[in-house]
This record gives sequence, C-alpha cells and structure tokens, in this order.
Amino acid sequence: MLAASGAAVLRIRRVEVVGDSMRPALEPGDRLLVTRTSDVRMGDMVALVDPRAPARLVIKRVAACTSSEVTVLGDNPDFSTDSRTFGPVKRAAVRGRAVYRYYPPDRRTRLKR
Repeated sequence: MLAASGAAVLRIRRVEVVGDSMRPALEPGDRLLVTRTSDVRMGDMVALVDPRAPARLVIKRVAACTSSEVTVLGDNPDFSTDSRTFGPVKRAAVRGRAVYRYYPPDRRTRLKR
C-alpha cells in the first residue's frame, strides 16, 4: 500500500508474471502494477487468488462477469489453468486489475482493457 499526500490512499500491488499462460500479452518476467478495484469488466487482466493454491496469485483475463462471479481465461489456452479447469471464481477472489507493466524497461506500457 502506498500513501499519497492528504487522506488519499492508493492500493497498489506489484506482481511478477510466471509461466506462459498470458502470452503473447504478458511474458514470463514481466512485472505489473495491480490496483485494487471492484470495477471488473470483460477484457480486464486481473490478479486473483489461485483456487488451487490460495497463497498464490495468478493473472488471467476476464471472459465473463455476473453479479457474484467472474470467469477468467488465459490468453494462451494450451498453457493456462483457468476457469475451464476450476470454474468461475467469486468476485472476492479478485485482488485487482493489472494496469501497468513497469519491467522490463523496453516493455513498459499501460495495460488497456
């Protein structure tokens, strides 16, 4: 958590991409800034609690949303364990939306929906 001047507080998490499930959009070793938000929409890349290993976060793309659940898929289906395996996840499992790739320097960019 980073504190800004005054009472404003930004909730930012840093995550590193491990594995090939989000190729070509994200490469292993990419480092991302994830902001906490409840506004999750189709197309967003989100960090969520891995239903198979709750101490771990995974990055996936939102494929569908309902009022209580989110379906997530990897961009590289042959290398992704996602909602096709573990089903939709509760919105509470989503820790935030990936908004910026800050490393490696030559791949720095804002991540769009």
